[in-house]
Amino acid sequence: MSRPLRINLAGSCYHVTARGNERRDIYRDEIDRLKFLALLAEQSERFWLRPWCYVLMDNHFHLGLETSEPNLSRAMQWLNVSYSVWFNRRHQRSGHLFQGRFQAVLVDWPGWGLELTRYMHLNPVRVEELGLSKADRGRHRQGVGKGGEREVGLARLEALNGYGWSSYGATIGREVAASWLNVGKVLELMPGRNLGLRQREYQAWVEGALLQGLSESPWEQLRGQVVLGSKEFVAELEPLLKGNRREQGDLKQLKFRPAWEDVVEAVETVKGEKWPTFVDRYKDWGRDLALYLGRKQCGLKLAELGALVGGIDYATVSNRLREFEAAHREDPKLKRVLKQALKYLERRKM
Repeated sequence: MSRPLRINLAGSCYHVTARGNERRDIYRDEIDRLKFLALLAEQSERFWLRPWCYVLMDNHFHLGLETSEPNLSRAMQWLNVSYSVWFNRRHQRSGHLFQGRFQAVLVDWPGWGLELTRYMHLNPVRVEELGLSKADRGRHRQGVGKGGEREVGLARLEALNGYGWSSYGATIGREVAASWLNVGKVLELMPGRNLGLRQREYQAWVEGALLQGLSESPWEQLRGQVVLGSKEFVAELEPLLKGNRREQGDLKQLKFRPAWEDVVEAVETVKGEKWPTFVDRYKDWGRDLALYLGRKQCGLKLAELGALVGGIDYATVSNRLREFEAAHREDPKLKRVLKQALKYLERRKM
């Protein structure tokens, strides 16, 4: 099944998420989370992004940001690869950390910004133990369940305000916001003559939802898997969703690249083996094919590639690339599998 189109625009708001491979944890402790936030700060400076909301769960993250340039795909690839390389080195593991590519939704900010940030900030309490699982929320909308009981509501409030890995505390003024976190973007949507009043209004609005059992998810209004907004908002985007990409304004400026996870999937497919079974095999053409595609298609550096395939040095990566470059021109088998892998990646493009 083809993946949804990525709409890369300047001056637009997005909700971005990525999940751990096989739903495994992408953060194992506080050090991992602090490193991810440090990379998030660096990403905002490198790519001129303005994050306005984030939530780090154990096996996935939610990120809300505004772009200055049409470079979301490039920025998120940099973030995920940088963190994956660091994580693998620290925890002495190999292979891809994230499950496929990140997911991005373009957001109609005036219409859906508040609903979206509330949804994001409430992720830590949207669990069965607090009566806010998906099934619980469905029963509550039908007037069934215990969503409004005072004891349950207080437990939810305690869990929300005790969770330290989101931007909620900074948004309501309980914590000092990092210089790269634009909480004013969220608060501008709240009524109030000054910052303090808007912060109190936002807190009351978010926490009031906990006592009521939460409203429907904003994703129930998602259009075409890539846009959260009104019909009018979608109509304005229609020229970007149809036709030839070379004729589409901002999209014309982009160079689309696959992610490392896509390369691994492509090599696994053409090889008929799973990545862990051959990545450490001596001079395996599957690993060398992945290195070649990672360099040519993803634009990854030699050191990054070395870390992704188990920690080999950049000189060895360079030698493997040079040998594969020469071999695939002479070997019909390598020429065939390279062509198959490139076709696979072409189908994975936006």
